[in-house]
Amino acid sequence: MRPKQQHKARHDDLFRARLDQIINMKHELVILSDRIDWAWLDDELARSFSNTNCRTSAPA
Repeated sequence: MRPKQQHKARHDDLFRARLDQIINMKHELVILSDRIDWAWLDDELARSFSNTNCRTSAPA
């Protein structure tokens, strides 16, 4: 089953620190994540996931 799309978090939650306040926004992985076209990647990988919630049991 495909994972659900994450919705943007509300930034006005007073009891949670925003991720950009916790991590180094100049880190190489953060910069790389901004350059990735996540919508395209999701579309490309979508065919590898099923839209139904079915599981197969492993052989014993």
